Amino acid sequence: MFETLSDRLTSVFSSLRSKGRLSDADIDATCREIRIALLEADVALPVVKDFVSHVKERAQGSEVSQALNPAQQVVKIVNDELVRILGGETRRLRYAKNPPTVIMLAGLQGAGKTTLAGKLARWLREQGHAPVLVAADLQRPNAVQQLQVVGQRAQVAVYAPEPGNGVGDPVDVARGSIDHARRQQHDVVIIDTAGRLGIDEELMKQAADIRDAVSPDEVLFVVDAMIGQDAVTTAQAFMDGVGFDGVVLTKLDGDARGGAALSVRHITGRPIMFASTGEKLEDFDAFHPDRMASRILDMGDVLTLIEQAQRTFDEQEAAKMAGKLVSGEGFTLDDFLEQMMMVRKMGPLKNLLGMMPGMGQMRDQINQVDERDLDRVAAIIRSMTPAERQEPKIINGSRRVRIARGSGVTVTEVNNLVVRFFDAQKMMKQVAGGMGIPGMPGGRKGKAAQKKPKKGRRVSGDPRKAALGKAGAAGGDTEAPQLPPGLGGLGGLGGQLPPGLELPPGFDPSKLRLPGQK
Repeated sequence: MFETLSDRLTSVFSSLRSKGRLSDADIDATCREIRIALLEADVALPVVKDFVSHVKERAQGSEVSQALNPAQQVVKIVNDELVRILGGETRRLRYAKNPPTVIMLAGLQGAGKTTLAGKLARWLREQGHAPVLVAADLQRPNAVQQLQVVGQRAQVAVYAPEPGNGVGDPVDVARGSIDHARRQQHDVVIIDTAGRLGIDEELMKQAADIRDAVSPDEVLFVVDAMIGQDAVTTAQAFMDGVGFDGVVLTKLDGDARGGAALSVRHITGRPIMFASTGEKLEDFDAFHPDRMASRILDMGDVLTLIEQAQRTFDEQEAAKMAGKLVSGEGFTLDDFLEQMMMVRKMGPLKNLLGMMPGMGQMRDQINQVDERDLDRVAAIIRSMTPAERQEPKIINGSRRVRIARGSGVTVTEVNNLVVRFFDAQKMMKQVAGGMGIPGMPGGRKGKAAQKKPKKGRRVSGDPRKAALGKAGAAGGDTEAPQLPPGLGGLGGLGGQLPPGLELPPGFDPSKLRLPGQK
């Protein structure tokens, strides 16, 4: 969604890194490029003016002029302003003191309200709530049936007393859903309302009547992030006609320029609360302004990545797998397949890689990632016998041909998988063995311990050293001469004299006066 804006801002900041001090001309040029980048991203003009003026004012202040790294300080200012314009901090749902909590969805037709209702219900169910979906969209053909299918996939109950397709009163359905939720002990009611292709009086009147009938705790405006400037116009019309408490952005995974996300919050004054980033029900989460700003500036979104991993991976299984990885033993193809399936549950690989810092510079390589490669790997492993998965070394030529036929791939692909698995096992064993680094657990010892004893001894040209060498050869290892007591710590000698150095006869160290002594 924000690829164009992210690329432009990244190129702007890269030109600043070589400057040790920023002049007024540099700041003006940077702000001009930021303005162009925002306008190209389809951000509303009032938002662009406000954003650029704040950045310029802070960039010309003391926080940049006195900074050790002005370029990084400008990046920080832009990041702060992006967070501010996106809402500042995450806005949470307000729950009713006396259940059920009523959430009403409003928006134009085609914005994705029905699918988003299922995503929100699934998200709430995972939070420990018992939501119910209400089919109050009785205008659009098959809207009720669609909500029932979505509810079944989300494993959430659906209240649909009317068949829809133009039959039934949506206000009565919404009013009756509250009593139904109390009887069935649902603590959250999500009302899916009808939309229109455009703003009209009938749409606004129906939405206002439903709002007055159920007195919702939250009215969420659902907006398609791909419609650009129209999102601001539509949001303002709903704000004036119905009123809403928060915004939900859908289709953030599209290829639009993303100006709606930066514009709606500033124009309406209402926070963005949720974001939908894909077609699957799990492609949905709370909207975090600071994390979105980090993505736009190509600084990644590691926190969201960690949260997705925590939701996907079981703690006990993760600990068990970590033990296998640390020990370097017992890691089989079954374990490899299980871990790969866990990663698939976290979402598309492109999205996961995009959350890593600096991945904007590798966007072309990320776009070449094919999810079907993982499916082929899974098919190859599942075509193996249990014994072959436990001990891949027994997979000979005839077995590889059988596996290739069973999985619908070539023998070369089977060979590549087996070779990569052995390489992974070897790498894990190296990690478990300290990777050969001295001092690490399991690592190799120092170089001195690895040196083999020399066959012969070199005789020094210094007669004193040569004499010491002969004495050591005759009587074994000869200790170096010791310093007298009191001088063991001088010169870092550790209490020993270098070979061949002797003290004068009758030397008494107690009579030696060091500097500063009387």
